[in-house]
This record gives sequence, structure tokens and C-alpha cells, in this order.
Amino acid sequence: RSIHRLLELPPETPLYVCHDYPPASRQAKWQTTVAEQRAQNIHVRDGIGEDEFVAMRTARDATLELPTLILPSIQVNVRAGQLPPPDENGVAYLRIPLNALPVHK
Repeated sequence: RSIHRLLELPPETPLYVCHDYPPASRQAKWQTTVAEQRAQNIHVRDGIGEDEFVAMRTARDATLELPTLILPSIQVNVRAGQLPPPDENGVAYLRIPLNALPVHK
């Protein structure tokens, strides 16, 4: 629902994306505008309702593997880009649980 707050900004407002999954027909982009997203984003363009969005994401997400770097990424992202504090030995660690991740078959 929070995406609607972004899409209500003026059309020329720049948006800086964290990642892009471009089709083969275009290069990856790091910046877009509200107008471009309202016209072209297959998930949130004008006319896509919440139920349709949830159904689309649920179906697509069920086919995707967990991203390779998801656990280290989450640990840094939830700390606003800061590494965890160092252990008693002075070394900061990212912790990776073993045998605790869902597996798609």
C-alpha cells in the first residue's frame, strides 16, 4: 500500500531503484520517474488493484529461488548499511544459519 504514496508524487519526480529486472529488450536502469512507473511497471502501473498485485506477486514469488545474498543483505539493510558490532575478538560477522532456509523443488 505504501507504493501509492510514491505514485501520488508529481509525475516528474525521480525514483532511484535498488535493483532492476529488465527484459532482454532494454538495459538495466538505476533511475526512473513516477510517470514511467505509473505507465510501465507491470506490478503497480495505473489500473492494477491490490488484489491483482497480491495474486501476481504470490504466483511469481512461488517460482523464485531465494536470492543468493539475501541473508547478508538483510543483516546489513536492517542496520541502515552499518555492519554488525564486532564480537569480543574485534571482528564483525554476518551470521548465516545452516539448514534453516526454504528449499524450492
